[in-house]
Amino acid sequence: MSNFLLGAIVILLGAWYLSFSATRLDRLHHRVETSWEHLDALLQRRAALALEIAHQSELDPALDLLLTASAYESREAPMSDRNEAESLLSESLKVLREAAVNGEIEVKVALLDRLADVTEKIRFAIAIHLESVSAVENLRRKKVFKIFRLAGRAKLPFHYSFEDDPL
Repeated sequence: MSNFLLGAIVILLGAWYLSFSATRLDRLHHRVETSWEHLDALLQRRAALALEIAHQSELDPALDLLLTASAYESREAPMSDRNEAESLLSESLKVLREAAVNGEIEVKVALLDRLADVTEKIRFAIAIHLESVSAVENLRRKKVFKIFRLAGRAKLPFHYSFEDDPL
């Protein structure tokens, strides 16, 4: 009887551990999704702000075209092309900032301040998203998650190369 009771306890503890682990992984996957949604909203806000700067500032035609095209591409790009679009927008905004600092163009200070604020928020959102992705990756590497397929059919999250770009 004691062997049976000990076996039942071991099975119950094992089932609890598997359930706890699966729930933890599910919460981490949810965290990745919400961190990406937040990051995506900030990236969309940055693209909208870039368009606002292009329309309200006296930019030279080449910079205006570059900024407008990269902002539209960033807003409309499918997920497969998002890396390139966001990197191009980052580079375009870097050119804009350098031209504004050098006095080559006139841009409203309020718009540049809003751009700096959004850029700082994007940096934090990228850090949070990358931390969430690495937490899921680390957890899913454990053998128990592979053996018992605790991840189910959830795709392994990944980070985009534009997240490594200096903003």
